[in-house]
Parts: sequence; C-alpha cells; structure tokens
Amino acid sequence: MIQAILVFNNHGKPRLVRFYQRFPEEIQQQIVRETFHLVLKRDDNICNFLEGGSLIGGSDYKLIYRHYATLYFVFCVDSSESELGILDLIQVFVETLDKCFENVCELDLIFHMDKPHKTSEVADLVHYILQEVVMGGMVLETNMNEIVAQIESQNRLEKSEGGLSAAPARAVSAVKNINLPEIPRNINIGDLNIKVPNLSQFV
Repeated sequence: MIQAILVFNNHGKPRLVRFYQRFPEEIQQQIVRETFHLVLKRDDNICNFLEGGSLIGGSDYKLIYRHYATLYFVFCVDSSESELGILDLIQVFVETLDKCFENVCELDLIFHMDKPHKTSEVADLVHYILQEVVMGGMVLETNMNEIVAQIESQNRLEKSEGGLSAAPARAVSAVKNINLPEIPRNINIGDLNIKVPNLSQFV
C-alpha cells in the first residue's frame, strides 16, 4: 500500500503532498523534511529506492523516487509494493501531467493547484490526475491513455454542466413572459367567498 506521495523541489519546498495514513500536520511537515534530506544526499547513480525515514515507519517502509529537472517525486510504500512497479507508476503520473499541461514544470504544480473541478470543491487538476492513478493508497490505473481519457471526459461533463447552470434563470424568465389569462380575484360559491392572491408577486 502507498502511505504517502510527496513532490518537492531541489530546495525541499513541497509542491504536492498527499498522505494516505493519518498524521498530525506538524508530523507531516517533519516527514517531508526528513524525506527530502534522505533523498537529497543520494547520488544520481544509486538506485531509486531506500529505507523509509524513522517518522514514516523506518525499515517497514520504502521510499521510491524519481528526480525530474527541479522536482523529486517520492512514493512512500510498504513491503507489499514492488519497487519497479512504483517506479513505473511515478513515470506514468509524470507523463500524464506532461500530457495534460504540455511539458509539465514546477510552475504548473504551483499555479494549477487551485483550479477547481466539479467532482469536489477543493479538488484541482493535479490532484484529480493523482486520484485517477492512486486512491486511498491503492493503485487504480497505470495506463496513461485511460487516465487522460477520464480527465477529458470530466472536462466535457463540466462544460455541459456550465450550460445547464443557466437553465433555472432562463426558466424563470420564460415564466415571467407567459401571457396568462386574467384570473378572477374573488370566487363565490354559494355562501363561500374565496380570495385568490395576486400570483405575479411570486414570479
């Protein structure tokens, strides 16, 4: 199972942090710092996985990472996950980001973090892509074309919902413009006298 996904730059500044195990925010920040220092001191010629830091679980967990230009993509996983499988998963995630943002860079992760999606008020495009790959610490999809197709489908749905959002206003306007026959204000049935309210005030 994947315990955490961390993306930070060469200076250790986090750009994307997702924990699938509950940690207090202060501990999360410490884990990011510890992970950064563990990964930074490794030579580029060394393999891309190492024992997890003491805060994340030590030898019970592994840090699997890839370094692209100014960004480190680090997955913290337990012993049930394959190191090579996770390396491939990181590659799929980065290639999907690259396809969606047309040559992804650190600025994309900064400036697209607040792009909302209808699926969740707090979701953004980067997180949405990640959710298509991993959810609840479990790998959902490893095929980049499938992930991109889901994102494009979501975008089409949002555009169609944008057209529907104006429908209530158009309906009210149409009702206001309907020419209804004059409704009698008083109806007398024998000894019963019924007053009909002026409906125009409700439209």
